[in-house]
Amino acid sequence: MRNLIRRLMTRREQRPAAVARPPRTLRPWQIREWSLNVRRRGLDPVEIRAFLHRVADELTVAQTALVAVQEENARIKNALRAWQSARSASHRYR
Repeated sequence: MRNLIRRLMTRREQRPAAVARPPRTLRPWQIREWSLNVRRRGLDPVEIRAFLHRVADELTVAQTALVAVQEENARIKNALRAWQSARSASHRYR
């Protein structure tokens, strides 16, 4: 999961500002609302619906974990920045 996040973050940083556009993320409700044409000898719609709900639930968990990781990352960066500022300030005036 960490490697995936790193790859996504580096791809986003490498894009030029003019080309950058918001990512199209797939939302759980979009998966739940997805429908397939049912043919005479097609797939079982109940089974498909159950699968789509399972995928939506897993996507919800993944997106929630991603938000938590991004918030923790921001908190750690701020703490490191504060520590570096305090450390450099104490070395400057010795």
